[in-house]
Amino acid sequence: MHDMIALTALGAASAQVDTFDGLRIAECPYWALASLATRSGHGAEIADAAQTFLGAPLPGVGLCADAVPFHAFWTGPDRWMIEAPHDSHEDLAARLKAAVGDAGSVTEQTDGWVRFDATGARCHDVLERLCNADTRRMNPGTVTQSRIEHLGCFLICRASEHFSLYGPRSSAHSLHHALVTAATSAL
Repeated sequence: MHDMIALTALGAASAQVDTFDGLRIAECPYWALASLATRSGHGAEIADAAQTFLGAPLPGVGLCADAVPFHAFWTGPDRWMIEAPHDSHEDLAARLKAAVGDAGSVTEQTDGWVRFDATGARCHDVLERLCNADTRRMNPGTVTQSRIEHLGCFLICRASEHFSLYGPRSSAHSLHHALVTAATSAL
């Protein structure tokens, strides 16, 4: 029998955390992630089914929605990502698909993305060196897409000094290196 051990996107048994003066950058591997897309002509069905499943309406353009244990964020026209704690929702995509049926397309995304959280008073100083998003003007509960280190990333404002960055898991080391290098130069 094989003795397998789950590894984070950075290749460790536990999440990487880097601390700077006024900033904390943390790898966040403990989240399940699924994408949801509306099939043509099924917008009302998806809205109803998703609200029943999530306990909140799907967010509009550039917005997020929280309904514990779920967090949903807009990724494009009639498309969203849904997050939930991995320990209790490892099968998030299957549950979501069962809830929306043929009205929507659902794909498992957990191992396709890496999430880093940047928290602290100096997070804006670092993020403004990495992307063109005006993080100082972003309101909590908003999301935008931006390039960070030539990678297409989602940037979620969870609070005025708390941002989550989602980037391709295959480029986790590059994204982490960019965050740490920008923090080292800015702080």
